[in-house]
Amino acid sequence: MILPSKHLKTDRALIGIGGEVLQLLDQSKTVSRLWEEFRETRSKQGKHVIGFDRFVLTLDMLYLFEAIDFDRGRILRRGAS
Repeated sequence: MILPSKHLKTDRALIGIGGEVLQLLDQSKTVSRLWEEFRETRSKQGKHVIGFDRFVLTLDMLYLFEAIDFDRGRILRRGAS
């Protein structure tokens, strides 16, 4: 589920979704705004739209990897202001 495999494409694996999320974090955003932008971007690209539960698991993974921070209700890339 975290890494792609023979039966799980990269765009459905948490690591692939995490890369897409990080690309959207050019500035700090609320979870709801990030979710809406993520769904819109995926829809435009013709990719499978994932559920909110997998999106939250991706945010958890990124936080554990210290790639994102949560500050005052907003998510931001680690090292970004």
